[in-house]
Amino acid sequence: MITFDRSVKISDIQDDYTREDLIEATNEAIDYVLELIRDLPDSYVTFQPVDHEAYDPAAATQGEMNIAWTLGHVVVHMTATSEEAAARASMLARGVVVEQRMRSEVPWETVTTVQQLIDRLEESRRMQLAYLDAWPDEPNLEIVYELYERWAGRINAVGMMLSGLAHDQDHYKQLAEIIRQAQDAGV
Repeated sequence: MITFDRSVKISDIQDDYTREDLIEATNEAIDYVLELIRDLPDSYVTFQPVDHEAYDPAAATQGEMNIAWTLGHVVVHMTATSEEAAARASMLARGVVVEQRMRSEVPWETVTTVQQLIDRLEESRRMQLAYLDAWPDEPNLEIVYELYERWAGRINAVGMMLSGLAHDQDHYKQLAEIIRQAQDAGV
């Protein structure tokens, strides 16, 4: 699995990876989360953890801005972000400038079982791999996405896909903490 060091911009490492590396890393990321959640009881999916640092400025409502995310919420957020990165990467690889959002997120409130999480992760894998499969044999790596420049640098198609994988990795500790709290609570 690719390990991201947030002190290094993605643009500085994007030339080290190929589309085939991204396919492997995508599978590894999905498999990692599946391994975390596969054998959990359904009660963990909607367990409300304690997170004193919870803050989501993009929350759907003001009331949701400071709520701690459930396991279901984190997984649907992660998959939506990864799919968006894969969609943008596919467009960039084909030489298309991308400026708009390309995001669709399953309503987290509707995800209440481990099987739904598994299904969501497998659906996301299929979608992300399909976007990677849509790359031309000779991807355009000259067109860059600049909206993430502050933290990622000027990223091309490879860097865009890496940004989704890095985002996933940013949530791994959060997933583990939710599971730990649910275990401690005996839900």
